[in-house]
Amino acid sequence: MNGEAASLTRYQLRVLAILALINFVNFADRTVILPLFPVLREEFTLSGTQLGSLQTVLQVVLSLATLPLALLADRLSRTRIIAAGVVFWSLATFLTGAAHAFWLLLVARALVGIGEAAYGPAAQSIISGTFSTAARGRAQAVFAAGMLIGGAAGQALGGVLAEALGWRYAFFAVGVPGLLLGLTVLKLEEPPRGARSELLPMRVLLGVPAYSALVASGVLVTFAAISFITWGPDYVVRFKGFSMREAGVSLGAVGFASLVLGVLAGGTIADLLQKRYVHGRVVAIASGFLLATPFVLWALATENKQHVLAAFFLASFFMSWYHGPVTAVIHDMMPRRAHATSVGLYMFVTQLVGGTLAPVLVGALDDRQTLQIGLLVAVVVMVLGALSLFLVVHFIRRDGLRHTSLDAYRAQHEET
Repeated sequence: MNGEAASLTRYQLRVLAILALINFVNFADRTVILPLFPVLREEFTLSGTQLGSLQTVLQVVLSLATLPLALLADRLSRTRIIAAGVVFWSLATFLTGAAHAFWLLLVARALVGIGEAAYGPAAQSIISGTFSTAARGRAQAVFAAGMLIGGAAGQALGGVLAEALGWRYAFFAVGVPGLLLGLTVLKLEEPPRGARSELLPMRVLLGVPAYSALVASGVLVTFAAISFITWGPDYVVRFKGFSMREAGVSLGAVGFASLVLGVLAGGTIADLLQKRYVHGRVVAIASGFLLATPFVLWALATENKQHVLAAFFLASFFMSWYHGPVTAVIHDMMPRRAHATSVGLYMFVTQLVGGTLAPVLVGALDDRQTLQIGLLVAVVVMVLGALSLFLVVHFIRRDGLRHTSLDAYRAQHEET
């Protein structure tokens, strides 16, 4: 994976293995609730809007907490910030399983968001500092693969454990590994990073046209992705004849295969395109969403279960091209000391706006129209997000990948 060596070093393998595994637990904790929507609706007598709010509150808190924790990650020990966050969200997951009222579910899901906010920017900063610029897309793709596998596993575990033992045990099962992994990350040695003079004010970050355009695009594609993730299992149960177990296991298994293949393929394709074009990684991301669109529509239209799963597989494969390259693009633009901050600001805006609105708006459309209408709106938003990525391409072609406004903050030793 390292562009300057034939094989990974032992340190690089250790970093990727530990951080990807934590990312697995991260998203298993986040998605285990999704196949439980039918049973939660019945037990707590919830509307679609209330169910959507269980993800919305997590997204709101995650968004609000991400930026300050990312700022700390560029200034303090990244491994300690990660360890504290992992332990915190694991305890919050236990609390979710113990909740006996809807408001307690909301509080617990909000606390999960605080813990998860500590993780992403700090971990991605460590990874980009560990690998060469040429290999960043693939390295971040492996990290993202842990997230996507965990998301699929969380859905599968939620469906299986809910039917076998009850929905509370699903949360208890995914909460345990995080407590152990939170201590493991403290053994990682942090890679070197730039001088404190490379720290960037927010106004400077947002003054980079390509970065601002990327954030705007990210809002749209995040809205679409969170809509599909949140409401996909409930949709196939209500409209496609899946049982709760089938929704968890089938979508989880298909998602596992498609997302892993897609994120690794996307990282590789993005790195190859980047060798030829300065905007190559952005083109790979946009192409993935556009290629996914007809398959999402197929999944919504067909009544055949096997066709639903096939369409879901192909749509997920192409959509997952996004995850590794987007972090690599942001880090390519910014000095090392601003890696966590730039990703944190990106996540803050995209999750707060796109991620927060998606579950509750689609849930509201389900209450007033149908869930299919809500998901069709998400498809339109995804296409708009993909097309707006070509504005990022325009700014990079015009201004270069590393905007001149950042020259004063980039140390002489920074990679070229």
